[in-house]
Amino acid sequence: MAGAPVSLFIQCLVDSMFPEVGEAMVKVFDRLSIPMAYPEGQTCCGQPAYNSGYRREAATAARHFIEVFEGAETIVCPSGSCVYMVRHHYPELFPDDPVMAKRARAIGARTFEFTEYLVDVLGITDVMAEHPGVVTYHDSCHLSRGLGIARQPRKLLANVRGLELIEMVDSDTCCGFGGTFSINYPEISVAMVDEKITNILATGADAVVGCDISCLMNILGRLSRRGEKVKVLHIAQVLAGVKGESR
Repeated sequence: MAGAPVSLFIQCLVDSMFPEVGEAMVKVFDRLSIPMAYPEGQTCCGQPAYNSGYRREAATAARHFIEVFEGAETIVCPSGSCVYMVRHHYPELFPDDPVMAKRARAIGARTFEFTEYLVDVLGITDVMAEHPGVVTYHDSCHLSRGLGIARQPRKLLANVRGLELIEMVDSDTCCGFGGTFSINYPEISVAMVDEKITNILATGADAVVGCDISCLMNILGRLSRRGEKVKVLHIAQVLAGVKGESR
């Protein structure tokens, strides 16, 4: 697939703790012959600072992001929450700087979540993947409520060979992570993730799939502490699987 390269925006948690998710996204793009670029100057999008009320620090991170990615035609990220930050909160960070606010809006319009880019921009719903097994899907909050992305990942999963999707009850209920929320309100967070796990287990699925590694990390941690055997996979990992290489 010819054209300008897609600039990869790799979320901090993926970069530092789950690099296999970024590698899986690259594998999918390679299979689809989509050229890629990786701006090495990229850092955190500033969401943790923003969510904690540190708007000045978040604006510093946003300015850096804009400077790093401004030359990119298309920016793709395997995280709905980070895309939401760039698309919706960056313009708010420059209320007294109309030039920067305009630059922020422009870059937000070119920033897409992974499944959104495949389905809505490229019109691709079949990436020739194979993943035998039964999965259920978790709708993360920023992705589903903030960006309106829910049908896109399901369309992609529907075309994965060997995969059966069983919907859980309340798939779009928060898992309890919420970034600093899980730190500030640990008891509430655990109660929320336990409810999510109850719904996951009720499906009988082999794995739970999602589009945000932050939510999946929270679910994975609680599943592990409870001794449950359900796998946790980012959708990029599922879509990267081909016959003989499914994860």
